[in-house]
Amino acid sequence: MADTKTLTGILQHRFGDFGAAPGPEIADNATLKRMASRGVVRRFKPERLPQALVETLCAVALSSPSKSDLQGRDVLIVDDPAIRARIDTLLADQDWIPKAPHFIIFLGNNRRQRQVHDWRGHPFANDHLDAFFNAAVDAGIALSAFVTAAEAAGAGCCPVSVIRNHATEVSQLLGLPDHVFPVAGMGFGWPDVPANISARLPLAVTLHRNRFQDCTREAVAGYDKRRNAIFPYRSQRNVAKFGTSADYGWSEEKARHYAVPERADFGAFVRAKGFKLD
Repeated sequence: MADTKTLTGILQHRFGDFGAAPGPEIADNATLKRMASRGVVRRFKPERLPQALVETLCAVALSSPSKSDLQGRDVLIVDDPAIRARIDTLLADQDWIPKAPHFIIFLGNNRRQRQVHDWRGHPFANDHLDAFFNAAVDAGIALSAFVTAAEAAGAGCCPVSVIRNHATEVSQLLGLPDHVFPVAGMGFGWPDVPANISARLPLAVTLHRNRFQDCTREAVAGYDKRRNAIFPYRSQRNVAKFGTSADYGWSEEKARHYAVPERADFGAFVRAKGFKLD
């Protein structure tokens, strides 16, 4: 097993084929080691983070890069008990969510850009897919920055994409106007258990140079085996529909996940928010 106390060891454990030797200027960099060894946390202590810390983490997240400085993303803190209770009910299939001390939602916001055009008397000449895409990507960048900030402060967190399964009701619940939409939620708090370093697909599959190269079935099968040796799935998804698999791993899990329709109404929701997706 790789030495998970060094940056090289952490990345070897994570990817299985990390062959680089970081120079001495970064080999012991605490930030890089923390980012490389990060893991999802879904079990939290009941104590809440101080309000000032939550707001600081959100501010750090909103310090992240933004496409052309458009700043097309916002963070919405959910601390109203009634609103939180309804969200917990909507997401009750994931039983860890109601137990998370804090919940925030990352929003794509293209409304502000359109308001600026109105205020300054200029036409909004880019009313097409890119307007939605810019806001969604900006929100995703802010989400990633929040994760890094929260973990640097000693908190644990887990993104929640299933919020989009209920996009219309969540939008109404939060009073989101046209051109503002939920991208993902985030449950967080003080960790009650250590985070595990999840094995990732090998770099030979996901790191490209100059030209894209497709992955092979053999490479993914090797990843399934390596990941199962580190941290196998505790249960198999939708056994009633797909049965049990003797070699259940990441590829079977993800294939089952998206073999069942999910979120097919999201495009209609986005269009109802006023976006043109041409």
